[in-house]
Amino acid sequence: METLYIKSATAKAGSSMLALSLLAFLAVGILAFLYPGASSAAIAILLLAALTMLVIAYKQAQEPELAFTLTFMHIQFHSPTGGWLARWKNIDEIGPATVSFQGWHQTMPWVGIKLKDYEEFLDSICPRIASKILIEQRGLLIIAYKRTDNPPYEIEDMLFDDTHYITHSGKTLKGLLAMLANRMKYNREFLGYDFFISEDLLDRPTEDFIGLTRRYLAAA
Repeated sequence: METLYIKSATAKAGSSMLALSLLAFLAVGILAFLYPGASSAAIAILLLAALTMLVIAYKQAQEPELAFTLTFMHIQFHSPTGGWLARWKNIDEIGPATVSFQGWHQTMPWVGIKLKDYEEFLDSICPRIASKILIEQRGLLIIAYKRTDNPPYEIEDMLFDDTHYITHSGKTLKGLLAMLANRMKYNREFLGYDFFISEDLLDRPTEDFIGLTRRYLAAA
């Protein structure tokens, strides 16, 4: 399989939003100039809204275009704060994230990944990325928890479980890495996967991305 680069949809959207916010900011300025008798409070609110949109758009536009690299050996995630790497040989399953409710399975805009061994994956992650995953993906666990009859744990215990995690090789993980390892354990129990990839990071629908990664997984 050839090396493939997946670009971030967030960065593209940020660039478009940046252009629109600049136009909005300019339009408000022209409006204030042409109509000096207009309500100063209304103009101030419009300027504040345009400025807020401009700041958000600028931050999104700074996101790197490259989000994922797929090679014949691994899948790698890239971000300004770091990344992670998972070898295909360490991936057990890739599929859509779903939550069950009254016998129905609702698909979520996330791709789930189930690993064979946590240690190899966690060794590729820095604490900042661990924190990012914990924060951004907690909503999925909360949704699954709320749709589970008689869950065996309290949601707070799962979200903030920083108990030391012992890997299969005997290595002890502490702090954020331990919390992530424990979260992955709960994710697997409630959602069937260890961690997830948001559709916002992809340049294609989740179904297409799943099909693509499964071909790499099969080839490995």
